[in-house]
Amino acid sequence: MHSSMGLGRLTISKPIYIYTPIIRPLTCVTSTAHRSFQTQQDLQQPPLKQPECSNPNLVKLVSSILSKRSLDSSRCGKLLPGLSPYEFDRLLLDARSNVNPKTALNFFYFASKSFNFQFTVRSYSVLVCLLLVSNLLAPARLLLIRLIDGMMPVFSVNSPSVRHVEIATMMADLNTAFEPGIGVKVADLVVHVYCSQFMNLGLGHAVDVFLLLAKKGIFPSLKTCNFLLSALVRANELQRSYEVIEMMSLGVSPDVYLFSIMINAFCKGGRIEDAFRLFSGMEKLNLAPNVVTYNSIINGLCKGGRPDEAFQLKDKMTSEGVKPNVITYSVLINGLIKLNKFDEANFVLEEMSDRGLVPNEVVYNTLIDGYCKLGKINEALKIRTDMSSKGFSPNSVTFNSLILGFCRSGQMEHAEHLLEEMLSRGLSVNEGAYASVIYLLCKESRFNSALCFIGEMLFRNLRPKDDLLTKLVSGLCKEGKHSEATELWFKLSEKGFVPNTMTSNALIHGLCEAGNMQEAVRVLKEMINRGLELDRISYNALIWGCCKEGKTEEGFKLKEEMIKQGIHPDIYTYNLLLLGLCNVGKVEEAVKLRDECTRNGIVSSIHTYGIIIGGYCKADKIEEAQNLFDELVSEEVEVNTVLYNTMIRAYSKTGNIMAAFKLRDDMKRNGIQPTISTYSSLIHGMCNTGVVEDAKRLLKEMGVEGLFPNVVCYTALIGGYCRLGQMDMVGKILQEMSSYNVQPNKITYTVMIDGYCKLGNMEEAAKLLNEMKENGLVPDSVTYNVFMNGLCKEGRVEDAFKVCDRMSSEGINEDEITYTTLIHGWSRPSAVINQE
Repeated sequence: MHSSMGLGRLTISKPIYIYTPIIRPLTCVTSTAHRSFQTQQDLQQPPLKQPECSNPNLVKLVSSILSKRSLDSSRCGKLLPGLSPYEFDRLLLDARSNVNPKTALNFFYFASKSFNFQFTVRSYSVLVCLLLVSNLLAPARLLLIRLIDGMMPVFSVNSPSVRHVEIATMMADLNTAFEPGIGVKVADLVVHVYCSQFMNLGLGHAVDVFLLLAKKGIFPSLKTCNFLLSALVRANELQRSYEVIEMMSLGVSPDVYLFSIMINAFCKGGRIEDAFRLFSGMEKLNLAPNVVTYNSIINGLCKGGRPDEAFQLKDKMTSEGVKPNVITYSVLINGLIKLNKFDEANFVLEEMSDRGLVPNEVVYNTLIDGYCKLGKINEALKIRTDMSSKGFSPNSVTFNSLILGFCRSGQMEHAEHLLEEMLSRGLSVNEGAYASVIYLLCKESRFNSALCFIGEMLFRNLRPKDDLLTKLVSGLCKEGKHSEATELWFKLSEKGFVPNTMTSNALIHGLCEAGNMQEAVRVLKEMINRGLELDRISYNALIWGCCKEGKTEEGFKLKEEMIKQGIHPDIYTYNLLLLGLCNVGKVEEAVKLRDECTRNGIVSSIHTYGIIIGGYCKADKIEEAQNLFDELVSEEVEVNTVLYNTMIRAYSKTGNIMAAFKLRDDMKRNGIQPTISTYSSLIHGMCNTGVVEDAKRLLKEMGVEGLFPNVVCYTALIGGYCRLGQMDMVGKILQEMSSYNVQPNKITYTVMIDGYCKLGNMEEAAKLLNEMKENGLVPDSVTYNVFMNGLCKEGRVEDAFKVCDRMSSEGINEDEITYTTLIHGWSRPSAVINQE
């Protein structure tokens, strides 16, 4: 059993080969084996000097107590108070040949419980050896387990973290003190206990113990070697398995099972050539490889993209009288599928059936998964049908693959239905299937369904990926479902799945966009409490929210706060603050802020200039806006459509149509195509100045340039005709809109109602108001104010008040204009006459 192993000494330096060598050196000389040896050296020595020889009388007393078939507790009570742990350690070792193991075990438990006596690790090790010598494996195993898990009092100056090394060291040192063969039993017990009972500590402890004992020339049985190496390979601890293989080469003669495990370890780690050399070594030792051995190498070749060699090996195993089994064919099919060789895979499937082998779920699922990954969902469904006809019910693996296949082929409903079926049947759904379905649901804006599946994931303690959460939160916010997005964020945090900064920024951005700063701040505080760091995007979102609400001072405070946190404002930060200032009419302050931006080395973007020009225009400072615009042109800054449209809109609004058209012509000369917004501003300006027919001709010009007038253009034109009282032309414009499938909006109806009200035609105005509602457009306070103003002018104040009541019942708040309209209407002479 302990003769030199046929593998050869596998080391980096001075390799000793008994037969075909491993071509690549193992790394164990620099890993755990070396670390364990150092740990052994670091074990603390006893602080008290142990006596060189025991007191003969004490040895005789201990022998007489421990040699009996039953324990005399009264004699023990007299002995223990005068003994130290080290004294008893020496006495037990000297008296070992006369000790009854069962009585000694009772003595240990009695002394520990009644006197809290602490035995040394060596004393426990001696007792374990005594039990093993008497073939009392069960009590020996239990004692070792209680020693390892700290249930027995131990006198030791070493840390419990190295207890496994201390135990192995003591066991190795005691090997010569007992009968030959005890070392194998000790190694079997210690390695097996650490490898099975204490898996929570990791297999590293079992490897450390094995290596330490092996260095002392103590090897476990072949069965234990198989058990340890197999556990390492299953746990994917490949580097550790190579260390164990190298050490086994010093004293273990492998059988076919151990060879197969070693070959599997090398194949799993991609070391196919080393696996082949072991395979050749088996033949030289007249060990016939079995189907497991062949399957391991075939699997390694297939994973390495070498299917031709895999098939050659399959032919070899057949010629050697080893029949391929279902696993053999499953591995070959899987290898072919990964290379997208579906025709060859189906041929192997047919060969398998011809040999009388029935494909199992693994084979079918491999084919289904391969087709699904290629998006060939119909082929996958055919395989599933064949699978069912053979008596195999689709399992979780089948469903997960099909869900991904349906998602890849864009068949959302089938994927969703399949996922729901899996959940109803209690099948395990993998994260990829959940993510694929949720992603497509988000893409189709079906956020309620997406949230349901996210809830299912959280219920099963599965954490959705960050990019998926960001997409879902962003989508919810865009759909106005801010409360759902916020609830999801907090639910994730409560589950311990704290969303990352990107997801949190998406939520903060959405809340700020909706003007819900209170919730944004709540999320912000929770981010900080959860240890998430705010970044520039976080601060910019908050600044934007403040500026949007007109709280520019709060925005500037946030800018200072981000600087204190070491985050420098960027051009987006400054643009947000500039926009905030311009929106509240503080254009001069905005100009100063832009200068600060330049001093800080931040280059203004075209968007920056657009904000300031827009600010000037909003403040009716058209001249300053034009000067800045001309400055940009002179400096050869590439002026874009937005800047031109801003200036054209400003000139059109003030009635300077010539200046607006001049800018439109400049756009064309500079190769900038006018947009619908350009023309809608021009049309609006022309209609305001009364040249409606000229404005109408612009619609034809738009068509020539490939632009289709939208509802804004048509509404501006309708407004022009309404001012002129030409309601017949309004009807023609509506017909033209209908022919181009352009639907009137709320503003369009309000403008037309105002036109009829000014003509005193309240009947037509009322019809339009009803038509508006029938078309699903909800009138707002502006619409109702226009209509009530028309009623008041006609002296129908009571009807106006009824309309006001209707506003309230529909949840529309009255504003200052509402009350002013009603008061003025009440004070009109016609209203008094009608009242009388």
